[in-house]
Amino acid sequence: QVQLVESGGGLVQPGGSLTLSCTVSGLTFGRYTMSWYRQAPGKERELVAGIAIAGFRTTYADSVKGRFTISRDNAKNTLYLQMNNLKPEDTAVYSCNANLRGVDNYWGQGTQVTVSS
Repeated sequence: QVQLVESGGGLVQPGGSLTLSCTVSGLTFGRYTMSWYRQAPGKERELVAGIAIAGFRTTYADSVKGRFTISRDNAKNTLYLQMNNLKPEDTAVYSCNANLRGVDNYWGQGTQVTVSS
């Protein structure tokens, strides 16, 4: 049974930081491209950041470049998203995704991030 479990969300003030984690089980983590997505109320889900298998190639949405950092620890089957200088518009449910060349695709249940003073 494949499971992706996110943690680390919460309420933070503008300018603050949070680190999200996604612990994966039930698949060979090192074979999957991993990504973070987010969905704000009334908006479509959007890609926040992605990281290739070995972790050397990353991609970011323009809105988070320079503020967010995606990383992975293949030995711990865990994906991370370090979020700095958070803004109210970063408020959303953040979900991790595991994809194997479009053949297998799995989602976590999501974790809420709220940026508010």
